[in-house]
Amino acid sequence: MKKLRSNAQEALAGLLRDGMTIMAGGFGLCGIPESLIEAVRDSGVKDLTVISNNAGIDNVGLGVLLETRQIRKMISSYVGENKTFAKQYLAGELEIEFNPQGTLAERIRAGARASRPSSPKPASAR
Repeated sequence: MKKLRSNAQEALAGLLRDGMTIMAGGFGLCGIPESLIEAVRDSGVKDLTVISNNAGIDNVGLGVLLETRQIRKMISSYVGENKTFAKQYLAGELEIEFNPQGTLAERIRAGARASRPSSPKPASAR
């Protein structure tokens, strides 16, 4: 199975749909998946729930998806300097779930753990 793709659009082909939940990595603007965010924007999917440490800034990072109003709900720990985020929230156009950073990290870890099937363990009585 070939896991490498030549571009972000190819990597996301057939995976995106309206209303899905996406988790984006990075911290602030460091380490964010810019090419993937742009590919999501270009795909036109909408009503997204996005889990991320923050919402980027205007026109950068996840701010790109806020500008195009593709995000319906943000689950994050920091708003930052994103004016679009604030405007949409105050207008009732964007749902937010704020979590302290440690709580957000634990929710992500617990969600990943719950989504993996456990391996069967032999049971015995002695």
